[in-house]
Amino acid sequence: MTSQTTIDTTGPGDRATAASSGPVPAGGLRGHPWFTLITVAVGVMMVALDGTIVAIANPAIRDDLHATFADVQWITNAYFLALAVTLITAGKLGDRFGHRQTFLVGVTGFAAASGAIGLSHSIAAVVTFRVFQGLFGALLMPAALGLLRATFPAEKLNMAIGIWGMVIGASTAGGPILGGVLVEHVNWQSVFFINVPVGALALLLGLLILTDHRAAKAPRSFDLLGIALLSGAMFCLVWALIKAPTWGWGDGRTWAFLGVSVLGFALFSFWETRVSEPLVPLTLFRSVPLSAGVVLMVLMAIAFMGGLFFVTFYLQNVHGMSPIDAGLHLLPLTGMMIVGSPLAGFAITKLGPRIPLAGGMVATAVAMYGMSTLEADTGSATMSLWFALLGFGLAPVMVGATEVIVGNAPMELSGVAGGLQQAAMQIGGSLGTAVLGAVMASKVDNDLAGNWKDAGLPPLTPAQLDQASEAVQVGVAPVPPGTPEAFAVKITSVAHDTFVSGMGLASLVAAGVAAVAVLVALLTKRGENAEAGAGVGHI
Repeated sequence: MTSQTTIDTTGPGDRATAASSGPVPAGGLRGHPWFTLITVAVGVMMVALDGTIVAIANPAIRDDLHATFADVQWITNAYFLALAVTLITAGKLGDRFGHRQTFLVGVTGFAAASGAIGLSHSIAAVVTFRVFQGLFGALLMPAALGLLRATFPAEKLNMAIGIWGMVIGASTAGGPILGGVLVEHVNWQSVFFINVPVGALALLLGLLILTDHRAAKAPRSFDLLGIALLSGAMFCLVWALIKAPTWGWGDGRTWAFLGVSVLGFALFSFWETRVSEPLVPLTLFRSVPLSAGVVLMVLMAIAFMGGLFFVTFYLQNVHGMSPIDAGLHLLPLTGMMIVGSPLAGFAITKLGPRIPLAGGMVATAVAMYGMSTLEADTGSATMSLWFALLGFGLAPVMVGATEVIVGNAPMELSGVAGGLQQAAMQIGGSLGTAVLGAVMASKVDNDLAGNWKDAGLPPLTPAQLDQASEAVQVGVAPVPPGTPEAFAVKITSVAHDTFVSGMGLASLVAAGVAAVAVLVALLTKRGENAEAGAGVGHI
């Protein structure tokens, strides 16, 4: 096939076009597909690791900087908000200026912001630089997918995305283990300083290996109003989901932010039909497979991230494990994602995405149902079985949904498609945590008083019951100091049984979401534009 590459010679208004046939042979390292994959994997690993490793450092940061609980929450929320709100815009920047440049800026900025956090002496500085981490991470992630899309021929793209997904899964799951080791044996600053050499390595590899790719129809302007409307709508949506567990789903503030978000998305959609070069051309969603891929990514993240949120509390607070031990108990999940992602890429290349995606969501639904049967005294072997099945189910979904989204988008919108993929995952994770958290809270609130009474414990005042319920929702037994041992044992038993009951209901809801995702997976098919990247020339 013949494709074109746009080369900037004098500026955006004066462009020369060169044509090439098939993949352009790379001389040495520069532009080599597999070395390109290694390079972007190093950068992506840094961002994915940071999503979970910081949670382990939060208690130490709180103690060292004398921060409040709300301050510590902002360490996570500031990063997540900046990342989720800017992902699609960042993808557009990559389409406009080239994914190589965007990736290098993202890597450099993320590493620099990480080093600045390690040198910070106030919670305000930590939160500020976490915002910068999120912004630079948003530049990096879609650019990595854009580079893979442009570099790999169609028949090898799924395998490349499989390895890319393997790196994300392994880094995300390995964060608590590495974070625990660093915080316990070094200090909390080392959790951030570790990104500096990793970022430097990614930058060096990027300068030596990455080659810029730009499609002939690459965007030449920015939809500034579209950026403002989409960013505002995304912010209000994510903010409402973050604050809903604190404010309550019936609170007027929650619904006000959700309402403004809906209005923002409606205005954004209207504006995108009027502007000559929109931020997100709505014609993208005429592709049923692409739309199904986005929905599938949201549903997968709801089931996975929402369900897994309670598993960490289950392991640490119910089973009494340290963060490192809890991370080690999740190794079956991590291991299956590491092994399964490349295998999923191979299977999707041979069979197409529909069967692997539907099968993966069936396995995910079964795993979440199995996790709903866990008890306070369930052994490690049973837990490992369900964790392994969950990892086995997630691998083809991570790989296949990504290929469906990116591969069904035109080459000149590969960055926007990568941003959509990442934004769908972030929003799904936030939805899962918020919605399943509400399910857990409701179940605990309904059951705790009765379980407390049935155990023969002294009655609690309404205020005491509210405090006890908050503790039980994260698996903590509300045992007051000086409580006699016999009563302490009863309180712990009631708390853990009530928590497990709530986790079981939340897991059943997650299994239901995964079952719905099976039907969505049947609407997917191989990317119609996946072959476009193989013929794009080097600039």
